[in-house]
Amino acid sequence: MAKETSGHFRSAVSGQYVTNGYGKSHPATTVREASGPHGSSGPHYRSAKTGEYVATDYGKSHPKTTVKNS
Repeated sequence: MAKETSGHFRSAVSGQYVTNGYGKSHPATTVREASGPHGSSGPHYRSAKTGEYVATDYGKSHPKTTVKNS
């Protein structure tokens, strides 16, 4: 049986999607992606300090402390 992926957690090391269980049990090495407009479709922003996803409006208004991922 194939490993189920949720699409909500990514490995901070490889960038690959991981299961919800793995993401929840490894918070230091995974990033939770927001669902909806800040999810995986379209451009999104990450904090340069924490690596976590931030709201699009925040990312646009803080270009020196966020990174845009397309």
